[in-house]
Amino acid sequence: MPTCQAPAFLWKLWLYTNYDCNLRCSYCVAKSSPNAPRRALGLANVQRLIDEADDLGFSEIFFTGGEPFILNDIYAMLAYSSARLRTNVLTNAMILRGQRLDRLCAIANEKLIVQVSLDGGCAEDHDAYRGKGSWQKTVEGIQLLQERGFRVRLSTTETPANSARLNDVCEFHRKLGIPDEDHFVRPLAKRGYSREGLDLNMTNLNPEVTVNLDGVFWHPLSTDADMQISRSLFPLAESVTRIRHQVDEIARNGNAGLMTFT
Repeated sequence: MPTCQAPAFLWKLWLYTNYDCNLRCSYCVAKSSPNAPRRALGLANVQRLIDEADDLGFSEIFFTGGEPFILNDIYAMLAYSSARLRTNVLTNAMILRGQRLDRLCAIANEKLIVQVSLDGGCAEDHDAYRGKGSWQKTVEGIQLLQERGFRVRLSTTETPANSARLNDVCEFHRKLGIPDEDHFVRPLAKRGYSREGLDLNMTNLNPEVTVNLDGVFWHPLSTDADMQISRSLFPLAESVTRIRHQVDEIARNGNAGLMTFT
C-alpha cells in the first residue's frame, strides 16, 4: 500500500455528503437541486475517510453537498469528525430550524464551524443566482445559529449581480457580528451549471482532496472526469500520493502558480 509523508502544506479534505438540495442555484458547480439524485456518501465511508485523513495529518475537514442538513446522519458525521479535527459544514442555513437546529446544537463544540453561503448584503444581489426569497431565510438562519452560540463563517461568490457591491456584503456581515477573518469572497467558476466565470482546472488550482461516491478528486470546485484522481475512495494515502506527483509534474512543466480558490 502506498504511503504518504506528512503534508508539505496544510491539506483539506472535502466530503460531498449528498447532491440533493433545497435550492437550485444557477451557478452551482455540483449541479445540485431538489431533483438531483442523493448519491449519499454514507456514515461508514465518512468515518473511515476521517480516520485516514487524521492519520495522514490533514488540517481540516469540510462537509459539502447538496445541502448536508437534508441528511439524517449528518449529525453523526459531524460529531465523529469534530472530535478529531477542525470541521466545517457548508450550508445555505435555510432549513436549520426546529429539530434540525436542536440536533446540531447537541453536538456543538469548539472544532465545529458552520459556513453559510451569502452572496449579498441585500436580497437583490443574493437572490439573483439562488432564488427569490432565499436571502431572507439565509439571514434568519445565520442569526439563529449565532443565538445558539455557533461560530459562523460566510462565503460569497462574486457574480455580475454583486461585484459592484461587495463592500456592502462586508458591511452587512460586520453588522451581524461576523469578523472579516470569517468571510471570504471567491470568483465565479465556469463549472457545473455556470456558463460564465473563470476556467479552473488542475493546472491552476491548489489541490484540496475531495471525495464523493465516484472516487477522489483534485478540488471541490468540480467532480468532473478531468479533475478525478482515483476511482477508489480507499486508501486515501494513495490518492494523496498521486496528487503530490501531479503537483510536482505541474511545477516541472512550468505552469502558472497554483491559486487558492476556497
